[in-house]
Amino acid sequence: MRGNFRLRQLAPLGITAIALLTLAACAESYPNTTFDPHSDLGRAIDDLWDRLLLLGTIVFVLVEAALLFVVFRYRHRPTDTGKPPQTHGNSVLEIMWTLIPAFILLFIAVPTVKTIFQTQANAPAGALEIEVIGHQWWWEFRYPEYKIVTANEIYIPTGRTINLKMTSQDVIHSFWIPQLSGKRDVIANRTNYIWFKADSTLGPAVWNGFCTEYCGASHAKMRFRVFTVKPDQFASWVAGQQKPAAYGAAPNAPPPMLPPFPGARHTNEGSNPTPPINPAVTAPTGAATATLASAGPAYSFPRNQAEFEYAKPHTPVPGGLSFTPGLTGNAARGQQVYSSAACIGCHTITGNPMSMGSAGPNLTHFGSRATIGAGSFPNTPAYLALWIKNARAMKPGILMPTLGKNQYDPQLKQPVTTGGLDDQQIADIVAYLTSLK
Repeated sequence: MRGNFRLRQLAPLGITAIALLTLAACAESYPNTTFDPHSDLGRAIDDLWDRLLLLGTIVFVLVEAALLFVVFRYRHRPTDTGKPPQTHGNSVLEIMWTLIPAFILLFIAVPTVKTIFQTQANAPAGALEIEVIGHQWWWEFRYPEYKIVTANEIYIPTGRTINLKMTSQDVIHSFWIPQLSGKRDVIANRTNYIWFKADSTLGPAVWNGFCTEYCGASHAKMRFRVFTVKPDQFASWVAGQQKPAAYGAAPNAPPPMLPPFPGARHTNEGSNPTPPINPAVTAPTGAATATLASAGPAYSFPRNQAEFEYAKPHTPVPGGLSFTPGLTGNAARGQQVYSSAACIGCHTITGNPMSMGSAGPNLTHFGSRATIGAGSFPNTPAYLALWIKNARAMKPGILMPTLGKNQYDPQLKQPVTTGGLDDQQIADIVAYLTSLK
């Protein structure tokens, strides 16, 4: 009775769980699924999975059917008397239950080994090589053929094989683009490869990429974006990336206001609530603007397309961060502040001779990127200002120091009192960086 009562108590929970799973299965969009591949490598892995699933299902059905047959055929009956006859060995049966599993394993092993050799083979001639370097906690991408360095975003042309040459700067990471490629470990002092060709029928699209090997405190915030574009768009993007950074690309109109950040305070004195920050970009005038305009804009994946719901960062901003609202940043002044601050010790900006660091991401065309913090936050002035002010509060464990004056550094366990930047200086740097297209 007690057992039946407990079952009746648990029944509603079981029904609710089944209903929720059914509703989840009815969703129309699975942006990170591996069952909808868009590359040759993805299809090879998916085809192997389908075959193994089919064979596994057949084996399961046959084994369970045989088990049920034995259970019901040889069950104890009231008319049975004495012990059943004892069998001491059956050569035919023993040979059968040895040969049948071996035969099944043969059907599993052959396509598996074939796919392993296919996916581990050298990339075909003419492949575009991209060097992938894993860092705690961001991704560096180098295009040796074009002498381009970028971070946390890969542009690849459809219809051309991409050969990824991967290594790590520190701990073990794992590289994965669910709808385009399989996983590969990214290991220090070792080079791993993975290659694939995005379908030539694809239009411009954005895909999520992840680190899938736990690598420390901000492992979950080590993401990247892959943009598949047509060959002519890729050529235009390459031409733009090969140019030195020029802040003359800054827009004249300020960026749109953002809604209030979850948990963040945007205050003037740290107490009274005010609208969100808006460090507007003031475009410089003169030769830089004229030179950039005459060269024509390089291709960059449209921001309104890059921000599909599945590709948008949804990381909440930690509570307690504040910024003076309504400040207007000046890109020319921001370049001067940036070039004399600690930023130049870690970052490179081609075209800025003062910025030659290598410990952090390359910022040459930072303004054209969709996210900051390795896919953690949208690349907008409001988020960027808070990131520069206290990146360690927004992403635990990172190397980037806390730059905001009087900001509490969670790693050093003390506020920044010497060499910190005030909000106006940060707004100027934001204007400079967001203008680097």
